[in-house]
Amino acid sequence: MTHWLGRGIDGWRLDAAYAVPPAFWARVLPRVRAEYPEAWFLGEVIHGDAARIVEESTIDSLTQYELWQGIWHGIADRNLFELKHAIERNNELLSVFAPQTFVGNHDVTRIASAVGPDLMPHALAVLFTVAGVPSVYAGDEYGYEAVKEERLGGDDAVRPEFHDAPPAPESLPESAQHILRTHQQLIAVRRQHPWLHRAHTDVIHIDNTAMVLRTATGTNAVVTALNVGDAPVTVPVADATQVLAGSLADDIDRRAREVSLPPHGWAVLSATPA
Repeated sequence: MTHWLGRGIDGWRLDAAYAVPPAFWARVLPRVRAEYPEAWFLGEVIHGDAARIVEESTIDSLTQYELWQGIWHGIADRNLFELKHAIERNNELLSVFAPQTFVGNHDVTRIASAVGPDLMPHALAVLFTVAGVPSVYAGDEYGYEAVKEERLGGDDAVRPEFHDAPPAPESLPESAQHILRTHQQLIAVRRQHPWLHRAHTDVIHIDNTAMVLRTATGTNAVVTALNVGDAPVTVPVADATQVLAGSLADDIDRRAREVSLPPHGWAVLSATPA
């Protein structure tokens, strides 16, 4: 570990960290941090007691598969109550650590294939406004599609070789440009609101196909409104006053404290003074 940290890497992803006793990491990682105190250690953990693993191992963060599954199934199955449950479980981890959150990685079906390109922005809106350390899997920023299969070589489609430099944005199809712009918008929101890293999320409205989240700490708040249904909806947005990203103009009904979302519409709004 120190060999490669000394050559410029910032940290380590510990593959299948759940298969190694936490006591092992607890012996090794403090020795590495003594020499590289800023190094960051991410453990791949698919199941188990995440908070206990972090406390016993001293690993900084773990992969948040439960939230990934809640995002995927909640949106794809038009059952946002599953996403609500996953978000509440994510909140429970924050007193111990900030999990590594994602909607795609090298072991799972691409998010554009899992939920469909039209609803991919909804998955991204949750990823970038809910607490954790969000990450983007290479190619997802262009809306790449691929399905993981349970067979020998079944990961190949989601792990393509990249032979060339990324394409220039202007050369991409319009659909890919849209997904790229959505990533850029939401990453900008995340950078402008760094407190989202450990902020709790409350679900302030929910039915099977519409959900409103309010992620807040102190006087700061970001509201995420999602409509995965095929009909327009009007939803409450609490104290939000400014549209930061999404598929609607700055048309918040401030008296009623609500917005109207088109079919498959979404918005991220701020209640924080600019």
